[in-house]
Amino acid sequence: MLYLDYAATTPLYEEVIDTIAEVMKLHYGNPSSIHRLGVQAEKLLQSSKEVIAGVLGVQPSEIICTSGGTESNNLAIRGAAYSYQNRGKHLITTQIEHSSVKEMFLQLEREGFRVTYLPVNKKGCVELESLKAAICEDTILVSVMYVNNEVGTIQPIQEIGQYLSNYPKVLFHVDAVQGIAKLPFQPKEWGVDLCSASAHKFRGPKGVGFLYRRDGVQLKPLIVGGGQEYGVRSGTENVPLIVGMAKALRLSVDNLPAKIEHKYQLRRIIVEGIKSLPELTLTGSEQQEDMAPHIVHFAFAGMKAEVVVHALEQRQIYISTKSACASDESDPSTVMLALGCSRELAVSGLRVSFSDEHQEKEAKQFVTALREVVRDLAPMLSKPSIRKEKRR
Repeated sequence: MLYLDYAATTPLYEEVIDTIAEVMKLHYGNPSSIHRLGVQAEKLLQSSKEVIAGVLGVQPSEIICTSGGTESNNLAIRGAAYSYQNRGKHLITTQIEHSSVKEMFLQLEREGFRVTYLPVNKKGCVELESLKAAICEDTILVSVMYVNNEVGTIQPIQEIGQYLSNYPKVLFHVDAVQGIAKLPFQPKEWGVDLCSASAHKFRGPKGVGFLYRRDGVQLKPLIVGGGQEYGVRSGTENVPLIVGMAKALRLSVDNLPAKIEHKYQLRRIIVEGIKSLPELTLTGSEQQEDMAPHIVHFAFAGMKAEVVVHALEQRQIYISTKSACASDESDPSTVMLALGCSRELAVSGLRVSFSDEHQEKEAKQFVTALREVVRDLAPMLSKPSIRKEKRR
């Protein structure tokens, strides 16, 4: 089996599984309890935040534990919008955000906020000039993802953060779910006020994530109750998963530069294989520095993406279409449409994503299998049923 869907979710490190099991067995106290078992759990919670904060170069008190990337994004955006609406009701994001960001902005529009959706260029990158043109006196929040979860384009977060330093009343949120532990990321140095992460994207457990909130930033809670997590996110903390998340993050960033270079080498092999097949179209930029090391996206025009996915699955190779959160939808990819792709391409997008533990032979194995699949499926493009589908 060859699993190449790491942007959707990742297998846990064995050490993380063992750690979670140990904490579940031995440290089951409620971290809000004042007895010894509760104090032990609280210490584990705080030490986990220290690990996460150390990786990001921030303070432990700036880490809020959540159920994952979706909650972190929702809390950051909605929480900031309602906390600072007295300053203005204009929000800025992009046309290619994850659904947990996009849907939240659409909801805020229905509630009276005004949202500007910045376009991207053909590479899938936001241009700073469009942000400069959109910002105004009423702007209170800018939200731009670090790495696009579908095509893998890296956004100019440092440049945006530097520019927004001229607007101290405008908060900067980054959905860093696909970037943390994959690329260097220093939110405080880069002028980021809020950033979201999810453990299962870096070989940690599902159901847990965190939100970095710069000291001094106010957020209206989504969940109220016992006042845990500094009153921002009530609910008893899931200590075993939080400990597992911290350990997975530490393991993932260990020797990160070498891991990045290794994944770029795998990416080069896969990209060259895709470019050698005239039926396929590479998405995003051909410049390596524009793209994340762990994602390759391409399209097979005229062929439904799920057909290719299942053809590869028969060869025990697993990739995905779109984002995992929308992979069961047959509508064209809104991200690909934003890049200027035709509808024909936008319904045939495919994503390959991998880890630093994959080897060159596995990248070549994928290219060989993909070549076979294209060879087998290409004749179908001339059949009437396919021609009819292409005309829609």
